[in-house]
Amino acid sequence: MIGEIIYQSIHIMRGLLYIIAVILIIGWAIGFFAYSAGGIIHILLVIAIIALILGVIRRA
Repeated sequence: MIGEIIYQSIHIMRGLLYIIAVILIIGWAIGFFAYSAGGIIHILLVIAIIALILGVIRRA
């Protein structure tokens, strides 16, 4: 019972990690092509890439 709850929580967190990464990448792309947000857009890209890498590492 407890193991199943933990497994479900981890599964949900992985999904949220990918959703956050996709949102950050989309935000980066919009800002990069709009040239209006300056350096903050590159920070968003770095955070998104780190989130994706962590998701891949945790899945393996």
